[in-house]
Amino acid sequence: MQNTPSELGLIARAVGLGKRYGTGQGEVIALDDVSIGLRRGEFTAIMGPSGSGKSTLMHLMAGLDTPTSGRVWLGDTDITELGDSALTVLRRRRIGFVFQSFNLVPTLDVRGNILLPFELDGRKPAATEQAWIDELIDTLGLRARLAHRPHELSGGQQQRVAIARALATRPDLVFADEPTGNLDSRTGREVLGLLASASSRSGQAIAMVTHDPIAASHADRILFLADGRIVRDQGRASAEEISSLMLQMEAAA
Repeated sequence: MQNTPSELGLIARAVGLGKRYGTGQGEVIALDDVSIGLRRGEFTAIMGPSGSGKSTLMHLMAGLDTPTSGRVWLGDTDITELGDSALTVLRRRRIGFVFQSFNLVPTLDVRGNILLPFELDGRKPAATEQAWIDELIDTLGLRARLAHRPHELSGGQQQRVAIARALATRPDLVFADEPTGNLDSRTGREVLGLLASASSRSGQAIAMVTHDPIAASHADRILFLADGRIVRDQGRASAEEISSLMLQMEAAA
């Protein structure tokens, strides 16, 4: 009898995951038989050359796209066969997203953007949730900006709002797609520190797609993809070590 993902200590799990586009000679294999688990309280960086399958893997594990083959679990829920409405509810309640482009609602102020997941769920934060949101607002330095709209904020401030929104509901799993790509180095370090803190303090699983060795050096674990496959799975490493591994991978390609 197989253990369930939660019995294995996993927040999310993919088995034999594959994604193909097109048919015949025009077929493109974006992901090829990938199996991984994401653990509670672990910050994972997903790295690889452009076209290696990083974003495809994230989209499949988040239920934003459907695999050609294989299965994905979030906790003990097999999300592979879920319908659109069930997937939407699951993503809203159990998954947080931080995108490079921020994806804030321009007509809402900072407070409205942070509370949007609760609004979409038709409820107000409970007292313990509000205390956590207040902590996020203060930690991210957003208290003086709550009535501002996104266009009145710097790129770094917008990214902080996006992180507060992603973490507000304390989701099991947070996906971050190049979260520091539009930020200066100092703000980028702060953002990475917050993601690392969320995983260690709140027990969330954080999965970050990045091409930046400095960003990846903040992670507990680094997955390297090439040609749609995981070619290396290792623990924490320095930016220099990660750069060297990336160069070796590109030379071997």
